[in-house]
Amino acid sequence: MAKKILLIEDDSDLFSLLKYNLEKEGFAFAGSQTGRGALDLCRRVRPDLVLLDIMLPDSDGLDICKGIRNDVQLAQTPIIFLTARASETDRIVGLELGANDYIVKPFFVREVIARIKLQFRGNHAPSRTLKAGGIELDRSSCKVTLHGEALTLTATEFRLLEFLMSRPGVVFSREQLLNGVWGQDRAVTDRTVDVYVLRLRQKIEADAAAPRLIHSVRGFGYSFEPRGASTPESIVHHEARLAS
Repeated sequence: MAKKILLIEDDSDLFSLLKYNLEKEGFAFAGSQTGRGALDLCRRVRPDLVLLDIMLPDSDGLDICKGIRNDVQLAQTPIIFLTARASETDRIVGLELGANDYIVKPFFVREVIARIKLQFRGNHAPSRTLKAGGIELDRSSCKVTLHGEALTLTATEFRLLEFLMSRPGVVFSREQLLNGVWGQDRAVTDRTVDVYVLRLRQKIEADAAAPRLIHSVRGFGYSFEPRGASTPESIVHHEARLAS
């Protein structure tokens, strides 16, 4: 499967030039010429790498970088800054905020392509299929089965289940789940998480009142861990570590 590159760049000519050359190189492309909503765009697109301008007319690329690094789902996504800021201080700040590379304008497109490919050396794509507790979730087709039987999930239910299954045993607060599944630019509350967890349990648990897959940690949040993989006490200890 082709690697997906997300470009955030306001210069129309440069945007078109990079789009043409990235697609010519066989990359899948997504992009925006505005920084507004960049984090939500990243969550929807799930890019393998982000090319990010720093000086956007409506946003600061440095803030977008920080947002990506603070997002549980996006934190490991490589980021390459494309910017006219050429001072040593600017480079250091960009790299210290979590960028993987820093390219100063003007640049040769071939250099950008080479640096993108360098980020992918030795990287392996995450598994397209998640399996646990009789559930099989296919990220490519967005289909879920339980003991071989197809389940009908809404898009939000699918994202929530994928988020939890991809990090088994990790206890997430409601705020972390809201940011990871619904995004930071949202008009929903903590109660929304409880509602969707209940809906999921009704579809994937043999007994929603005695869940064996999605566990509650009182006063904190939820984790996905098929019963038998750990004891309830270990989950409570995990909560204590996160709270400390």
